[in-house]
Amino acid sequence: MEEQKIIYGRYINDVDIQDKRKVCFIGKNVYNELFKPGENPIGQVIRSNGIYYTVIGVGSGLTNIQIGGRSDDMVVLPFSTMQSAYNQGDIIHFMAAVAQDNMDASYVEKEVKRILKSQNNIAPTDERAVGSFNISEMFKMFNYLFLGIRILIWIVGLGTLLAGAIGVSNIMLVSVNERTKEIGIRRALGAKPKDIITQIINESLVLTAIAGFVGLSLGVGILAFFDNLINNLPPGNGIFLRNIMIQFDVAILASVVIIVVGILAGLLPAGRAMQIKPIEALSEE
Repeated sequence: MEEQKIIYGRYINDVDIQDKRKVCFIGKNVYNELFKPGENPIGQVIRSNGIYYTVIGVGSGLTNIQIGGRSDDMVVLPFSTMQSAYNQGDIIHFMAAVAQDNMDASYVEKEVKRILKSQNNIAPTDERAVGSFNISEMFKMFNYLFLGIRILIWIVGLGTLLAGAIGVSNIMLVSVNERTKEIGIRRALGAKPKDIITQIINESLVLTAIAGFVGLSLGVGILAFFDNLINNLPPGNGIFLRNIMIQFDVAILASVVIIVVGILAGLLPAGRAMQIKPIEALSEE
């Protein structure tokens, strides 16, 4: 259930459980405490609670799910070995179940509780006899939270792009008004309409691209700084997300949006420039 990245050896298998082998799988933080960097721990013996176990693997958790604690800080034993070594008998303190894809975890939770109650002579209406918690509900809550944050980011981002496009468009309109005579002379000398339009749109695109790519570079730099800061935090601060760098496809999409916004911002000034008549432009002082 807690997917592991195997660093050394292997994970506990069915044979270990059937034969009640005194073996263990340790987290990477346990490995760092007990062994030297780069030392192969496979086959070596460690003592836990006064009992010796042979190390068969070292791993690091790939998810933020923590069942009973961080897997990186754990010494994992075969369940049958733990029952025998610590005189647990048939006592099970807690268990975990995972639903198949496209299966409602709430339904699985109800079914597990129903089966446990029926096999242990517990009344179906007794809600206190078997306690449970559903991680999927927490995931749903966080998904809705992050969905709201993403929608807010889109609204703010689109508003910022719109304000930027309007700003660039206004700048280009002022530039066109100040260069009325220049545009008239170019028209009188035979400049084609597409030449004037291309010039105005290119200028708008350059202004938008410079500002946009500078902002994108600053954003990447700030994320890189915080990513390096978070990755250097001491173990145990797992509440922070890892690898917060901007994805390459997102950066490409942002670049395309910047170019499109630059072109759109230049359309109105380009249309205004095309309305200038050469005779009227040359007559202006």
